[in-house]
Amino acid sequence: MKTNLQNPLCGIIPPLVTPLKDNETLDIESLERLIEHLIQGGVNGLFILGTTGEEQSLSYRVRKQMIEETCRINQGRLPVLACITDTSIVESVKLSHTAADCGASGVVSAPPYYFATGQPELAEFYEELVPQLPLPIFLYNMPSHVKVSFDPQTVHRIAQNPQVVGFKDSSANGVYFQSVMYAMKDRPDFAMLVGPEEMTGQCVLMGGHGGINGGANLFPELYVAMYQAAKSHNIAEVLRLQQYIMQISCSIYKVGKHGSSYLKGLKCALSILGIINDDFVASPFNKFQAPEREKIRQALENLPIENGKLIL
Repeated sequence: MKTNLQNPLCGIIPPLVTPLKDNETLDIESLERLIEHLIQGGVNGLFILGTTGEEQSLSYRVRKQMIEETCRINQGRLPVLACITDTSIVESVKLSHTAADCGASGVVSAPPYYFATGQPELAEFYEELVPQLPLPIFLYNMPSHVKVSFDPQTVHRIAQNPQVVGFKDSSANGVYFQSVMYAMKDRPDFAMLVGPEEMTGQCVLMGGHGGINGGANLFPELYVAMYQAAKSHNIAEVLRLQQYIMQISCSIYKVGKHGSSYLKGLKCALSILGIINDDFVASPFNKFQAPEREKIRQALENLPIENGKLIL
């Protein structure tokens, strides 16, 4: 199992948006521009087909194409992590083999959704899944979307298999994150990564390894700088950068009334900055219309941006 993953994986690994022309057409030109933007911004990996990447709204054909094109564009420069979350273990395994064949470094999996699993069932599911995978796997905690959270001891049990190399937590619960990290203290090679960017600084200060932060699609340098400041325990710099992160969170992600506002706002901002061509959002959602788009434009104008980059 040859990959270019460091153990543990550290830094900022953006969860890429999936640029689309319509529900069944990947915008490859925009994907190329996005990936080059992220690499130039100093990120440490690329995570595709996660929540920000709209995996569950995409056909299997588009998911497969997103893996193929990302790996082609990346050309081995950064580790690529592909999300394989599905209600079908068979489809998860199939997608993992696509990822391995294309040169991805690892896969990511949230619990199967619909019927909520108990903790023993959850552990058994991964004990069945992991041996079938050709790549290392990161567990993905997303309780708001899949109705179940990994108990810290369940993470520890699943990670008895050394192929389980990390954990992404999107619970936005700092106590829980610390509890999982404490449960995994006997695995110094096990990556602890946080999803909500508003918590990246504090999680890294407390021993976490980095962030899978959606805002890094827009301003990768900001989140890389936050990681570096927190890793070096530069508290003054962490506090300064946190203000930018909160400004983005409280403006761009808060236009609209629904849970999809984060995704719509992020894609809209990327299109305004010219990083992607269109902010098409896969069904069942729709992109922002003119009034919301103007609010996103104003939010961007309130940030110190020059030539598409945030001035830090």
